[in-house]
Formats: sequence, C-alpha cells, structure tokens
Amino acid sequence: MTVLIVEDEVPAAKRLQAMLAKAMPEATISRVLDSVAGTIDYLRKEAEPDLIFLDIQLADGESFDILEAVPIRCPVIFTTAYDQYTLQAFKVNSIDYLLKPLDERDLERAITQFRTYALERRPLPGQWSAFLESVRKPSYKERFMIRSGEEFRFIQVSDIQYLYSKQGMVYAQLNDRRKFHLDFTLDQLDGMLNPDEFFRINRKFIIRLAAIDRIFTYFNSRLKLEVTPAPPFDLIVSRDRVPDFKHWIDR
Repeated sequence: MTVLIVEDEVPAAKRLQAMLAKAMPEATISRVLDSVAGTIDYLRKEAEPDLIFLDIQLADGESFDILEAVPIRCPVIFTTAYDQYTLQAFKVNSIDYLLKPLDERDLERAITQFRTYALERRPLPGQWSAFLESVRKPSYKERFMIRSGEEFRFIQVSDIQYLYSKQGMVYAQLNDRRKFHLDFTLDQLDGMLNPDEFFRINRKFIIRLAAIDRIFTYFNSRLKLEVTPAPPFDLIVSRDRVPDFKHWIDR
C-alpha cells in the first residue's frame, strides 16, 4: 500500500507521516512532495500510488492544477488550512477533505472511507473536470445585511438595480424604488458582484444589466443610459469603459 503526500509545510508533512504510521501501519510513504510542478513531474514518471494526501494551497499554486495536468485514478484526500472551498463538492465526488491542523479522528474516518473503496472495489470519481468546476466556481454576494434605524435586515442582490456613490456614501437602489446605504466602497462591491449581471460604468456607478432600458450615443465617444428606476442624474458610461461595456452587453 503506497501513499503519496503533497505538502509544502515541513511540520505538517512530518505530523501527517507520524499519524499515518499509527492509523495506517500497512502504508508505505512513496514520496513527500512540496510543489505543483514537482508533483506533476513525479506522477508522469512514476507508478501511481494507492492513495494521495493533497494539500490544496502549495507554494507554486493550487493542487487542483495537478488534477488538471495529470489523469489521477486513485483516491485523493485533500488537506488544507483554508475552509473556503465547497465541502459539498468533495462529498459529492466521494473524496474526503481534512482541515489542518489534522485531527486523528478525522484522519481515521478518511482512512476508513479509503479502505471501504479498496474492499468493495467501488468505482472512483473520474470526472475531475466537473469537480474542479464546482470548487473553483467564483462565489458572489447573494445578499447584504443592512441597518435601518434600530433594525437589521437583508436585501437580496437580485433586487438591486444599481449602486452608486454620493458624497462619500454608497447606496443600493432596489427595483421597488427603495434605496439603502451599504458599508462598502464601489471598488469592494465591484469584486463582490457577479460580472455577468453587474458592470462598473464609471467611478461612481455600477449598473445591473436588467435595469437598462435604453442606450444612447453621447458626446466625446461616451454612452448615456436610461434605467429603471430613473436616478435624479445622468448615467454616463465613461469613454474608457465603453468598449468593455459594449462587449458585456453583447455577450
């Protein structure tokens, strides 16, 4: 029984080896690797191990790059100090996921799952492309919590028509004509919102595609928008953003 460990933190790699010696004494550690490039090279040249422990965040990238580069058929148990990845995606793909620092009981559970595979000879997930898409899919805001007087409430991003800054404050305009102050800058919001739905037309305005009613040419190679609900000021797409805006509209 051969096990490959991919881990770029020496103390973590040593701890895992010690825990495996106790929980899986029949295993032989074939190699301990610490990089994406080194692991790809190793797997292309050497026989595939029976099990891989794969740290997600490595010094030269994410270990998902390894799965894209090399056809891996053996079970993989992911380890990471980061919990932002979609746990459900790992479960759906019958792959275990361990958060560092590793817990002995969690490791034993993962090994039990691996032994079940080996004993029952169950088919392992071969559709890594679907798995990678599920864990790498960008996560965008779906709602904002706001304060209204003494009350906190949620507003759904799907109800926002546009966002704008005025006198140092940022507001979200809803489709029912209500507006709310948000504790974010437009620069921050620009990275939180789905770019398929929202576009930053100038320094002070982010528009939702569904809010646009009409588009007009405007002087100095700019564009003017009519939106719902109509704001008390002109909406102008700045000249430097016009090409990207047209591409966004015409997808």
